[in-house]
Amino acid sequence: MNNQPALSKSLKVYQIVFLGLAWMTPMIFFTVYGVAYDAAGGQMVLAYLIAFLAIFFTAYSYSRMVKAYPIAGSAYTYTKKAIHPRLGFLVGWALLLDYIFSPIIAILTFGIFMHTEFPSIPVYVWVIVMNIILALVNIVGIKSVARISGISVVVQILFISLFCLFIIKDIATGQASSSTLFSLHPFLASDVLFTTIFSGAALICFCFLGFDAVTTMAEETIQPERTIPKAIFLIVCIAAVMYIAISYFTQIAYPGFTFTNPDNAAYTLVKLVGGNLLSSLFITVLIIATFTQGVSSVTSVTRFLYALGRESVLPQKVFSYIHPTFKTPVVNILLVTAFSFLGMFIDLNTAVTFVSFGALTAFTFVNLSVIAHFYIKLKKRSFTETILYLIFPLIGAAFIGWLLTLLNKDTLLIGVAWLTVGFLYLFVKSRLPAPFVKRDHSKVTVPEK
Repeated sequence: MNNQPALSKSLKVYQIVFLGLAWMTPMIFFTVYGVAYDAAGGQMVLAYLIAFLAIFFTAYSYSRMVKAYPIAGSAYTYTKKAIHPRLGFLVGWALLLDYIFSPIIAILTFGIFMHTEFPSIPVYVWVIVMNIILALVNIVGIKSVARISGISVVVQILFISLFCLFIIKDIATGQASSSTLFSLHPFLASDVLFTTIFSGAALICFCFLGFDAVTTMAEETIQPERTIPKAIFLIVCIAAVMYIAISYFTQIAYPGFTFTNPDNAAYTLVKLVGGNLLSSLFITVLIIATFTQGVSSVTSVTRFLYALGRESVLPQKVFSYIHPTFKTPVVNILLVTAFSFLGMFIDLNTAVTFVSFGALTAFTFVNLSVIAHFYIKLKKRSFTETILYLIFPLIGAAFIGWLLTLLNKDTLLIGVAWLTVGFLYLFVKSRLPAPFVKRDHSKVTVPEK
């Protein structure tokens, strides 16, 4: 009998949705507003619509694969099981770039906006403080993370609603550029090239990350085969409604909006909309949002490392260790915390592009995994099944793959270099006596706490 401590199975649909939205953080719209605005040439509505369409097909593929393999590991597990273990490793290696930089984005955003509010305190001080707090909260356990996430998401949604109401008030009272709430202008490309808009969409896909991260918590979820697919679609649809609504209202009300610093452009926008009162509230809500985004990001990456360690892809004794009292991967949490101190040395745009490369690579192969598992291996080829298990995931893979090529050249070069390192690690490991995969965990039973 195996008495090794295991993850606690306790999460329900609403908790998974809150965790996903907290990881995604609805306020991410404001966090990356300046970077995304520049990338999309100001056409935020179209960029978010395109990103949503690409993400929708990928979300469908995730919902199918989590039913087939309800275990931690996300795109790594799906590609490994459906296509090939070594390809699965390389996809997981790319996804690791996404996951390990996501906490840095939360920590760095926290530091930037806290420095905006308190200029006398350097950004790096806030980065250090936030990093330590995130580690402590994650060590305590997943239930505390879920509770904090729920409160944070509600607060963020309330602020976004208030922000939109302020814009509607400006339109109604004639203080905005538009005198009507209904306009087709945000849906027209005007003088902006479609390639620019699609480039913006490639970056904006980052704002939807969270639906995929919840698949890493499959072994901590009650009935994951049913719970996580529901949560995935709820997360994606809720996020799309919020992002497109904010983009629409800001675009029709303030079409000539300009800024000097992309990192804190949102602060300038919020101050334009609601003055000092709303901007002060914005900072408060953003602090709460980045905190819970950081908590959820650390949760996801540490569970992903746990999956890699348990499969002996990474050193098993280190990465698959679960603390006997807290039932959390404490060693992984400490390692991620140490890496996240990079937030003191890199800028927000760099971190976002790294995350986008890892995420889009993983998304492409999750779509292909649906085809490999259901259409090829299980031979589900009726007319309806062909649409569900070939056409839909093929559209998703093509769409996401194309967006991946639209990332800037430096990001693609660094991404390829990262994959090369992963390939070399895999090559060396394959020459060692130990087997590539130590044992099959596709039917793991996780005891309740």
